Amino acid sequence: MALFEYFPNYIWNLSVSIALESGGKIGEIIDMCQPIRDAAAGGGDAGTPQFMAQWVAMADRLAGLAEEDEAAGHRFSASDKLNRAALYLFVAERMQAHGSAGRTETYARALASFERATQLGRLNRERVEIPLATGTMPAFFTRGVGDGPRPVVVYCNGLDSCKELLVLSRLPEALARRGISTLSVDQPGSGEALRLQGLPVDPHSENWASKAVDWLEQQAEVDPARIGMTGISLGGHFAPRAVAYESRFASGAVWGANHNWAEVQQKRLRREGENPVPHYWQHVMWAFGADDMETFLARAEDMHLNGVMEKIRVPFLVTHGAHDRQIAIDYAHQSRDQLVNSPRVGFKVFTAREGGVEHVGADNMSFGCDYIADWFADTLGGHAG
Repeated sequence: MALFEYFPNYIWNLSVSIALESGGKIGEIIDMCQPIRDAAAGGGDAGTPQFMAQWVAMADRLAGLAEEDEAAGHRFSASDKLNRAALYLFVAERMQAHGSAGRTETYARALASFERATQLGRLNRERVEIPLATGTMPAFFTRGVGDGPRPVVVYCNGLDSCKELLVLSRLPEALARRGISTLSVDQPGSGEALRLQGLPVDPHSENWASKAVDWLEQQAEVDPARIGMTGISLGGHFAPRAVAYESRFASGAVWGANHNWAEVQQKRLRREGENPVPHYWQHVMWAFGADDMETFLARAEDMHLNGVMEKIRVPFLVTHGAHDRQIAIDYAHQSRDQLVNSPRVGFKVFTAREGGVEHVGADNMSFGCDYIADWFADTLGGHAG
């Protein structure tokens, strides 16, 4: 399998694939993309305002149709349309440079559409806020099926995702079927924590992950002995580090190994590999609260897992796409090889036989969802069927 490559550059194609794998409809996506195909020829950064204009227009159309559904009493239909409208708005906002015209308004509309879709559809996702040392960590709690205290997985963002895209990745849905709840978080440096509170990336993920565990331990429906953690993309740094330094985690997994992200930045300076978002260096400096490249690189220099993976003493799974164009597969092997104290090491490279070969399975996320959900069912005491 391969990425759906409608545009002449990787970054725009990645955004389209994120939308497709998160519940977008191919006909709507073609309608949005046809008018801006030529605009992508200038590279990943050029033409992003046109991208946003087309995707916002589709969200407007869906919102109007949802209003008609709601007026007719068809709340579930309205919810479905608003869910897609929110998805398209989040993808469009993600493509913009920090501070660009319309970005703040688009994000606010995305949040509102997602919340309204949740209410109208009675969807299994409750917005909560986790207290941090400074500010809060907004999150969505998805309940696993069953009664009594159940296992739960903390699910964190990468560099450029948000908790709503985590929910739409369908991993929380896959876990819920297996009797496992999910806490999808906007940790510092991502989503609301960055955009609305100005909280920058904290490379020492145990600081905020421990606060998530504190909150979960206070929930009667959570079994505090069966809390796991996973992360997507740069979450491949955050999740292992949190599991290594927070002893209350009982299992862990990564959706895309990110063993030495500091080294990846040096490669990107040399234009090696693909970037995940347009305006990449502007984005990372914003996310890290850095005013210049020197400051950003200094704040990112500790973002590697050498000497960290050895501290993990619970079951841990490493997954990676065989043809990941952003993060080399060598990093997956490094993470796996350093799990010397884990009692159960899982390792899965997704190949063309099944799909999910691109970065975090952007070509087909279903296999990653199933594999990671089954891992937690096996290691946290859920059920796989």
